[in-house]
Amino acid sequence: MRKFFLIAMGVFLFEVSDAQQRPQYTQYIFNNYLLNPALSGIENYTDVRVGSRVQWTGINDGPVTSFFSVNAPLGKQYLYGNANSFAEKGENPMERSYLQNYMAAEPHHGIGISGTFDKTGPIKTMDIKASYAYHLGLSSKMNLSLGVAAGISKISLDVSKLTLENSLDPAINADYNTRTQPDLDAGIWLYGPDYFAGVSVQQLLNKPISFSDAQAAVEGKQVPHLFVTAGYKFFISEQVSVMPSVMFKKVQPAPLSADINFKVAFKDKLWIGGSYRPQDAVSAMAGFNISSLFVLSYAYDFTTSELRSVSNGTHEIVLGILLNNRYKVTCPQRNW
Repeated sequence: MRKFFLIAMGVFLFEVSDAQQRPQYTQYIFNNYLLNPALSGIENYTDVRVGSRVQWTGINDGPVTSFFSVNAPLGKQYLYGNANSFAEKGENPMERSYLQNYMAAEPHHGIGISGTFDKTGPIKTMDIKASYAYHLGLSSKMNLSLGVAAGISKISLDVSKLTLENSLDPAINADYNTRTQPDLDAGIWLYGPDYFAGVSVQQLLNKPISFSDAQAAVEGKQVPHLFVTAGYKFFISEQVSVMPSVMFKKVQPAPLSADINFKVAFKDKLWIGGSYRPQDAVSAMAGFNISSLFVLSYAYDFTTSELRSVSNGTHEIVLGILLNNRYKVTCPQRNW
């Protein structure tokens, strides 16, 4: 039984593709707030996102993730003269005039809340966190924000989905199959009219994971996840831009991994893009800025790892809602 349990734990503790404990997102580049609390309140409206990801379809009990996030700036000073202000009727962020008229942010605070619900085989996780960030202008076209997020992480093991050789094995206690413990993230974000760069760390508290109170039980731990990301936007015509970006992920003891992304945006209405995760997947993405209230996007991952013989790919859909959008912009400004 011990071998089987270690395999089940391995599905949760080290996913086949990335060796990471946190859920994988293909469209993280358009909602970096999920990975970095420093983005709390970066837009000049309340940014709401809900999404679902079904990973490795065709594999029984493959990872299924649902998530939501809400973040907004505090106070009124962010409305005028900052990095996200526009004329009263809104301004197309794809136009070069936006870059020319850009002004760095006035100092302001941002807050947010997020929830992630993930199920992989017999293991379920739930993370609920509240975040805070402080934004300030370093120069006329450079902004810096620092953020933290704190909350709880709940991990549950469905013993009914395990076949045990020994029902009294000390590695599992049927009355000890749920763990709830505190969690902490931190991050920094540097941004301007046509670039961004950030560093964040999740699971800073490094809490243990065990499903038994016996001293001889198998025990793992939540390890810190380091994310380093950067992107740059450049124009190929007056209202068409291309944004390449990259993210490096480090989770001990796994080797460094990378996501390479690109996005082509047409005005502020439509965008298409792609992503490449070496030895894991190639992704295609598309999004529509339906109005100044709704944004919808979809991604499909083509599995390139050894799982491709049994996996039918991965689907991910995200709906964005732009509340209190008084300038009527029709796409996010900092989550390009």
